Amino acid sequence: MAGCGRSRPRGRPIARLLLLHGPNLSQLGVRDPATYGSQDLAAVVDHARATATELGHDLADEQHEAEADLVRRIHTARTDGTDAILLNAGAFTHYSYALRDALAILDLPKVEVHLSNIHGRERFRHTSVIAAVCDGSVAGFGIDGYGLAVRAADAVLRRG
Repeated sequence: MAGCGRSRPRGRPIARLLLLHGPNLSQLGVRDPATYGSQDLAAVVDHARATATELGHDLADEQHEAEADLVRRIHTARTDGTDAILLNAGAFTHYSYALRDALAILDLPKVEVHLSNIHGRERFRHTSVIAAVCDGSVAGFGIDGYGLAVRAADAVLRRG
């Protein structure tokens, strides 16, 4: 198990978490607040980071509009010391087999997260092609879902 199996050196995080955001999430707070909430991406990341810090973890975050950039970053996570990935792939959730394949390569915890309940929205959003290669999914809890996703990654790491 990455991260948690090691004894924790003083002042060092238990695990390094990577929070990735896909296309259009840079527009949170402006894009359809009734569905996605009124808080911007920085507030979402701050919420996730606060939970990670509470649990003793470090959380890095990146947002990419392009599928290829997300794939490259996931590939890099294999060797850069990342212990777990949290991913809101945005619309790529529903059709990106490239992201699915990149995630499948990783031998570390992966948690899918969405602000809205994708299963209660338009029919095309009901399918997540990445869910099967993730340890779990959190959807429909708004900004609170990000804290839940961090806790889920922590639980998977602790289980080993």
